[in-house]
Amino acid sequence: MKYYSFLSVLIAGGILMAGCGNAEKVNKDSAPVTEQAKLEEVDLTAELTAYKDFALDQMDQFLIETENFVKLFKAGDIEGAKAAYAPARMYFERSEPIAESFGDLDPRIDGRLADIQEEGKGKGEEEWTGYHKLEYALWEENTTAGYEAIADQLLADAKELHALVQTVEVTPDLMITGAVDLLNEVSTSKITGEEEIYSHTDLYDFKANIEGAEKIFEILRSKLDAKDKELVTTLDEKFKAVDDLLALHETANGGYISYEELTGENTKALSAAVNQLGEPLSQMGIILE
Repeated sequence: MKYYSFLSVLIAGGILMAGCGNAEKVNKDSAPVTEQAKLEEVDLTAELTAYKDFALDQMDQFLIETENFVKLFKAGDIEGAKAAYAPARMYFERSEPIAESFGDLDPRIDGRLADIQEEGKGKGEEEWTGYHKLEYALWEENTTAGYEAIADQLLADAKELHALVQTVEVTPDLMITGAVDLLNEVSTSKITGEEEIYSHTDLYDFKANIEGAEKIFEILRSKLDAKDKELVTTLDEKFKAVDDLLALHETANGGYISYEELTGENTKALSAAVNQLGEPLSQMGIILE
């Protein structure tokens, strides 16, 4: 889900400046250069295909892991379902820029109760579905009883999303703003512990969002390198800084500690690293110039 803050406005503004700053320039012998014309001039065919392939793979894995999670949940295996919960969600979080493009599927799969209530229109807990409702059942109520229909709906929604992603048209804008949106997700909900308020598995989501943004950067690397080698070097450094901090909180089995185990200094350091990544990430729009 998207939650916007000052940082997200700043980053989004950076994209507009980097990617669209020359949209009003007029060539001596031509009409004004529009943003659409620039998109057509930049050949990102290979990059768009690569990102779609990545998203399709993530959705394949998301469906497989969601099927496993639902199976464990409906079998009443509370500990098994808890163990499967966060790893399954990482596939969704990595590719959320595409998942979010299909109407209400994203909130049905990934919506928190607070999100549903904020939407208004008389919506309440009875309209709440998806992973976070099952998170509540597992960690708050310590039961699966009575939530079987929610689990079935989650799997049905995951299958629908999987089918729709096969048809998605990946655009340069989706990729570039998608990377920024993933970072916004980190800065506005993961770093505050608001995403996984029952399981406290926020660092899994944090890592997945960063991986999703980093994947887009890697796909665009050669085009960025041709435009600004220094920017590529900076992004390498800033992504490594975030990844190194996250690695400090890994568990022996490759997972992550509970968000509740983080100290104020830990969250401050992670937040600073994300902020420092945000500004250069927004400059990826230079490939459209």
